[in-house]
Amino acid sequence: MNIEMIEAAATRLKGHARRTPLLSSPFLDEIAGRRVLVKPECLQHTGSFKFRGAWSAISALDPELRARGVIAFSSGNHAQGVALAAKMHGAPAVIIMPADAPALKLANTAALGAEVVTYDRATEDRDEIGGRLAEERGLTLIKPFDEPLVIAGQGTAGLEIAEDAKALGIDKAEVLICCGGGGLTSGVALACAAHAPGLRVRPVEPEGFEDVKRSLEDGEIRRNPALSGNICDAIITPQPGEITFPIMKELCGPGIAVSEHEALAAVAQAFLRLKIVAEPGGAVALAAALYHAQELEGDTVIAMISGGNVDPEMFSRALATL
Repeated sequence: MNIEMIEAAATRLKGHARRTPLLSSPFLDEIAGRRVLVKPECLQHTGSFKFRGAWSAISALDPELRARGVIAFSSGNHAQGVALAAKMHGAPAVIIMPADAPALKLANTAALGAEVVTYDRATEDRDEIGGRLAEERGLTLIKPFDEPLVIAGQGTAGLEIAEDAKALGIDKAEVLICCGGGGLTSGVALACAAHAPGLRVRPVEPEGFEDVKRSLEDGEIRRNPALSGNICDAIITPQPGEITFPIMKELCGPGIAVSEHEALAAVAQAFLRLKIVAEPGGAVALAAALYHAQELEGDTVIAMISGGNVDPEMFSRALATL
């Protein structure tokens, strides 16, 4: 991984990905006790930053390989990002999804043109299913985070943060990123280190699933004891990636863990003050900015809202915190 890969991905993404702005609200500043700027990747195609990495990886494939198609494992945002990017390239896409994934996510992935293959989490091995299909059809696997071309695509959001911060006269800030396996966090960290070294990236995770935070503290990869049981499901992964962790270890500040209630409150504040829709997992960085002031440094914080694919029931639950 290097900054040149991220800059090349930005060239391939130009005119295809949405450039998301930095938003602000005096009401959020008051809660946080410092200036808060929010990058709403929930406004990206398919409702999350995942489109960036999917487009980066698919656009870089050899045309012959791309024509055969791609395959991905996902229960949500990565699935939809890969499905749309493949469709826009005219390439077939197969997405392996758990049968108990939300019906809306299954339907949306299919509606974007992908072939959805479901499996039973309890009795079937998705890797076996995916490996068989990939071999039979000559499909290329697009990993969700531990893949250089995907990291490069996610890092383009960091290039935008660096450029927009400079335009606002900001040369020092904490940059809070919702973190699962670390693809987005490591990509943004690489971009900021190269173009805005005064911006320090901090990974943010749900309490009880802060494997990246613990890994950074211990200096080696740590796993989560559980893989489910939190409303921030979009960013729950077993452990940091083999590629992403060394980058985060070198470039990121300490991790932050937020509660479910704080994530829901951040969803509500994003809607109330910025008029945008976030999912709980996509709002943990904003939650850290608003409710973990004592863990932050400086007078400015930039928080990314990484996704907005929330169902009405969960959104109503969030609004009830107001």
